Amino acid sequence: MSTLISGLKETARSVTAIRRPWRDFLDITAFDFPFSFSDATTRIAQNLTHFRLNYTIILLLILFLSLIFHPLSLLTFLVILLAWFFLYFARDSQEQPVVIFGFTINDWLVIGALIGLTVAGLVLTGVWVNVLVAVAIGCSLVVLHAALRSTDDLLMDDLESPYGHVLAGGDEELDSPRGDYTVWIAKGES
Repeated sequence: MSTLISGLKETARSVTAIRRPWRDFLDITAFDFPFSFSDATTRIAQNLTHFRLNYTIILLLILFLSLIFHPLSLLTFLVILLAWFFLYFARDSQEQPVVIFGFTINDWLVIGALIGLTVAGLVLTGVWVNVLVAVAIGCSLVVLHAALRSTDDLLMDDLESPYGHVLAGGDEELDSPRGDYTVWIAKGES
């Protein structure tokens, strides 16, 4: 029981560490239209990375509001959400594998079972259309916000950026945008 509580505390700390302030998220002065489609997709990628927990909270709130008049479905949704949290999000898959009757269960099997449980819960409670519409509305609002919110004022760590692997470099070939060709010319070899 103490490992469960310590795991919950650690997860809560890590979750609150990635949540961005709502005043930054809703800053009216940071909204403007993107210059091009490329600018819009770059904004979407950066904002989805930077505000991922804020967007998740908005999606869950919209989903909750869509189920508020269906108490059985809401209870089912909360049970499924807890199952996802405890079996997938709150545990380190390498250090704490799922073990049932002495057998270690593969993470892909856990994900498949959770997806199956989610689909079964939605179909059996008869609210799958409500959930589908709520998720579509939520995703539309998230993409709209991410496209319209400028990323100029965001302080992002290179590793947090969706382009972090490019910015971080690491490989000698990636240090120069021209690769090995410039080194070959610089040496005077032909």
